[in-house]
Amino acid sequence: MKNSIKLTALFLLAGATVFAAVPAKAVIPSTPPAITFSSLPSQKGIDVKVEKSEKAIVIVSDKDGNVLRKDILSNKKGMEKGYVLTSLDNGDYIIEVNANGKSVKQDIHVYDEDQTKMFIIKA
Repeated sequence: MKNSIKLTALFLLAGATVFAAVPAKAVIPSTPPAITFSSLPSQKGIDVKVEKSEKAIVIVSDKDGNVLRKDILSNKKGMEKGYVLTSLDNGDYIIEVNANGKSVKQDIHVYDEDQTKMFIIKA
C-alpha cells in the first residue's frame, strides 16, 4: 500500500511538472524576398519585381563588371520597375537585385534580329 501511494504521488508530481513547464515560443522563419524577372513586351526590356522587402538595389552591369545603371527601389516608390534594353549594345549583361541580404543575378543577352533590338534572359 505504501508503494502504491508513493508511486501515485510520483506520477502526480511528474504530471504536474509537464503541465507547469513554460511553453516554447513558436519560431516563424522569415521568408526571403521574392524577386522575379519578366519581359516588357512592348518596350523590349525587363521588369523587375521585389516582394517582402523594405528596400532593394538593382544593378545593371556589362560582362566586364562595369556598372551601367544602379537603382534603389523602396516601398514608397513601388517595388517594381521596368528596364528598357533597346539602348544597349549587343552583348551579355547582368541584372543583379539585392534585397534583405539576398542577391539574385540574371544573365541577359542583347542582340539584333531583323533590325529590331531583342534580348534573351539566360537560364
